[in-house]
Amino acid sequence: MRKITILSAVLVCIAFISCKENATAKIDAASLETAKERDARISLGSAIMEFDTMEYDFGTIVEGEIIDGTFKVTNKGKTDLLITAVRPSCGCTTPDWTKDPIKPGETGEIKFSFNSNGRVGKQHKSITITSNAEKITETVRLTGTVTAKS
Repeated sequence: MRKITILSAVLVCIAFISCKENATAKIDAASLETAKERDARISLGSAIMEFDTMEYDFGTIVEGEIIDGTFKVTNKGKTDLLITAVRPSCGCTTPDWTKDPIKPGETGEIKFSFNSNGRVGKQHKSITITSNAEKITETVRLTGTVTAKS
């Protein structure tokens, strides 16, 4: 019985050592470099979006008027900010935004155009911004009142 226990222990040690050697042989140098670069970027921290205002109040307008406005977004983080998508809550709002990466400390723009045609009454519209920032999505709002044409 003692011989079987010793033999089993030796076999387990041999299997462990041979597996360990095979695992280190399988490491790809290019993958290791990619992982090191990724870890270095992560250690810098995330981009952080900060807006000049979270709500744009266009006041009172007459139906049919088109309101153009801009939200300014500043990157308060330590890595480049990349805005990947800007989605309005309805088809009456058309956005356009900075497509190039926004460097730390720099400012980009999210421009919009609101068409009030057929939108009489109080208006509450939103624009959702998706990015690589610490907070992946942010929402800004448009508010105001549209009066009927006389």
